[in-house]
Amino acid sequence: MIQVRPSEQMRDLGVVQEGDPVLAEPARPFDLPAERQAAEQVIERLFAAMERISQVHPFAKGMGIAAPQIGIGRTVAVVQPAEPGAPAIVLLNPTIIDRSNETDDQYEGCLSFFDVRGVVPRPLRITVETTTLDGRLAATTYERGLARLIHHEIDHLDGLLYTARMRNGVAPIPVEQYRQSGHAWAYEQ
Repeated sequence: MIQVRPSEQMRDLGVVQEGDPVLAEPARPFDLPAERQAAEQVIERLFAAMERISQVHPFAKGMGIAAPQIGIGRTVAVVQPAEPGAPAIVLLNPTIIDRSNETDDQYEGCLSFFDVRGVVPRPLRITVETTTLDGRLAATTYERGLARLIHHEIDHLDGLLYTARMRNGVAPIPVEQYRQSGHAWAYEQ
């Protein structure tokens, strides 16, 4: 039996892999509502990619994908929360406008280099301002796991991979050594 690396599997599903310049460049915002049709088309492509990926890999912690990860350098991402039945969150032109000083360190994975997992410190709460398709601004506060997922995707739109957020001296581990697949993020109560 031939073993396919997780990163090769993601590449085959249309996910741009680490090293591609689109992942290292800040994405271009949409001018809304003028570019509404273009934004809707990219959102549709993100949902299609998420559907393909979720057929192959389960995501107990939720999942997100940003437009640069499908080769489109525009500021939109989609996040599917872990809670069953929770609606997907569309992040158009997102900006983090507030963050808690309280952080925690958790493992993260990335569809664009799926062979490893890394411990990343992130704020436990963020407030994100987005633009609606009709050009209005909206702000939403996210906490814990959802804040982590959304922060990760916004980083992609800024041309950052999670490895840029890891503490000095900490390296990602091979996915084979990662033992938390299929489990929700653990938080101290």
